[in-house]
Amino acid sequence: MVKAVAVITVSDTCFKDNTKDTSGPALADFVRELFPEANLHTIIIPDEKEIIERELKYFCESSLDLVLTTGGTGLTPRDLTPEATKAVIQREVPGITTAITIASLKKTPMAQLSRAVAGIRDKTLIVNFPGSKKAVTECFEIVKPILSHAIALIHDEKAEVSYIHKSMQFNHTCTHVSNVDVSKVAFRPRESPFQMYEMAEAWKMVDDVMSEWEERVEIVTIEEGLGRVVAQALSSKEPMPPFPASVKDGYACLSIDGAGVRRVRTAVTAGDAPTAPLCAGECARVNTGAAVPAGADCVVQVEDTRLVSATEDGQTEIEVEILKAPEPQQDVRCVGFDIPMGTVLVDKGYVLDPAKIGILAGAGYQNVTVRAPPKVALLSTGNELQEPSEVKLRPAHIRDSNRTMLRVLLKEHGYDSIDCGIARDSPPELVAAISAALKIADVLVCTGGVSMGEKDLLKPVLLKDFNATLHYGRVRMKPGKPSTFATCEFEGKKKYIFALPGNPVSAYVCSLLFVVRALRVSCGVRGAWARLRVRLAHGAALDPRPEYARAALALSPDGDMPTATLLGSQCSSRLLSACGANVLLELPGATDTQQRLPAGAVVSALVTGRLDFTS
Repeated sequence: MVKAVAVITVSDTCFKDNTKDTSGPALADFVRELFPEANLHTIIIPDEKEIIERELKYFCESSLDLVLTTGGTGLTPRDLTPEATKAVIQREVPGITTAITIASLKKTPMAQLSRAVAGIRDKTLIVNFPGSKKAVTECFEIVKPILSHAIALIHDEKAEVSYIHKSMQFNHTCTHVSNVDVSKVAFRPRESPFQMYEMAEAWKMVDDVMSEWEERVEIVTIEEGLGRVVAQALSSKEPMPPFPASVKDGYACLSIDGAGVRRVRTAVTAGDAPTAPLCAGECARVNTGAAVPAGADCVVQVEDTRLVSATEDGQTEIEVEILKAPEPQQDVRCVGFDIPMGTVLVDKGYVLDPAKIGILAGAGYQNVTVRAPPKVALLSTGNELQEPSEVKLRPAHIRDSNRTMLRVLLKEHGYDSIDCGIARDSPPELVAAISAALKIADVLVCTGGVSMGEKDLLKPVLLKDFNATLHYGRVRMKPGKPSTFATCEFEGKKKYIFALPGNPVSAYVCSLLFVVRALRVSCGVRGAWARLRVRLAHGAALDPRPEYARAALALSPDGDMPTATLLGSQCSSRLLSACGANVLLELPGATDTQQRLPAGAVVSALVTGRLDFTS
């Protein structure tokens, strides 16, 4: 953040003869516009090298961020600003003056005669400008885009540098134009022009539009496939088990021998491959899962046998008695008992869970073809936002929590996302930010800028600059009434845009109800969340709109349906009300006859999190 700037006019005529200084005030006005919160110092000094050096050193020692000089950069004997600046700076920044020269040469060949210098002393950036108002105006426009970044680099402000790099990466700072006119703020709509839809209608719009998503597939390892939707049926390539296997620890026998004494010919443990078949009167000691020798058709559990004889050291059984006549196939899993060859293990459209992944592993699958979800981009909007990593809050700013929260929320439900940073509340920057996001993503999730304030520009930008179709722009719900779902054509491809309120709880709830649902539908999964019937642990006031209240479930002492406890204040800015929530209670809208639900009232709950019941 730029805190203090000095503008120095170097001019004998202004200093001695009271000639009006025009370049200095013009430069000061530019600085005020670019850094409105910075303390600005302006002085006029004569063309004396020692005085210029002295003043430059003074402002640097006073810890100013930026010192701009105007005048004294030409070829006359009194043009000494570059010499004084070179004597003061510790590191030169030639790229700044090179950029100024290149741009100025496009306007006049006289720019070749300027000797301006730019450099750093301690933590202060010094830049020389020519002495005319016209030249100052033109040159300042050239360096304007890099001043904040240069100062952030000089001060090693990592968070600000990261933000600027991210903005440059996503072209937020590129020159874009917008068709949205923000000058007539007094004539902005006093009521929303968008129709209010019921939740069922909004959900149907999301389902209908997202079901048109063109299927894409990718190959992942079976472990990476957890929670993914299978794109093609997978069949067993071999039977399971591939050999007759013992179900118990005991003795493999011939059932035709009935009960009686058997000679123990061998022992077979899991993994052994018996070769010679058993003969009448023989048995083989087997473990659970071991292959049953050829000739044997049953297993007698060890509890149904008695030792008859063994070697003196007790290490080898010689004979055992079968106490109970066995049945054919007793405690034997025949070939393909669990999974016959050719069985469909996982059908197309199935969501892989740990059990299915285990089956695939047992069937020899290492990879699986799954449906690839849309690429999702996250964008926050708002002049008041700053990166959460910044140590110190700027005046009237807050840290942006939405992108971090939504990134992990989507990750929790199996979807990756791309962080597209923060866009300021101006039509050109919104156009730049949205364009950059749509270049790399299929679905854009924005938060902020969708309500009725003068800086809520997202919907007009989508309509006028992207020719978007707004499927809905308001939903009768709490929180999240101004939630918006739009589609547009961008670079020949259809893009899907969810513009959500900036309040953290609204963003959280609407992402669960709309965004996650949309991603599930695009992958061929039923969009709706599972519903439970629950009892309210306490009374709840009703809003005129249906409300999706954050709550936690607990098991009731009598074993009846679970009870739900609202998690504190349900204010849309209070994210604490979502901490620990595993359901969204669907509270009905208030009516003339019902303004409140009593404790024990039964309501439906959408299961959006892990059901870790408390007792």
